[in-house]
Amino acid sequence: MDKKQGKQSLQRPTYLKVLRKNGLSFLAISPLLLGVVGLVGLFQALVTPKMIAALFRGNAVIDTLIGTLAGGSAAGNPVVSYLLGGELLKQGISLYAVTAFVISWVTLGLSQLPAEVEVFGGRFTLYRNILAFVFTILIATLTALTVQVLA
Repeated sequence: MDKKQGKQSLQRPTYLKVLRKNGLSFLAISPLLLGVVGLVGLFQALVTPKMIAALFRGNAVIDTLIGTLAGGSAAGNPVVSYLLGGELLKQGISLYAVTAFVISWVTLGLSQLPAEVEVFGGRFTLYRNILAFVFTILIATLTALTVQVLA
């Protein structure tokens, strides 16, 4: 009889229990997620490609850094970033800046920090964002250099 009780206590939770627990966790963070979605939507409605294009100076190094910072503070849907990147390229912004902007738009996100800290913790969020920042600059530079070599 002890073996049966021991086996029952070691059983995995049922699917419905796990689903309920995850649903409650989602409900607990949903106000924070709605706030993040609202901030991203507000940014996309208020900031135009011309406003973003005015940030860039024409220097590859500085434009890459500005593109990374601007994209990281913007945060949004990847599809929108590609469209915005195309508009920036049409306005004569360097490929360095546009690539950095698009990559950081998707990987970084100041508006998403509170939700990320809440869900994943501060330490993880800090490390992830530092690594994303560094690799955004590196990948943007290597992408632009590769395109220049192939062109």
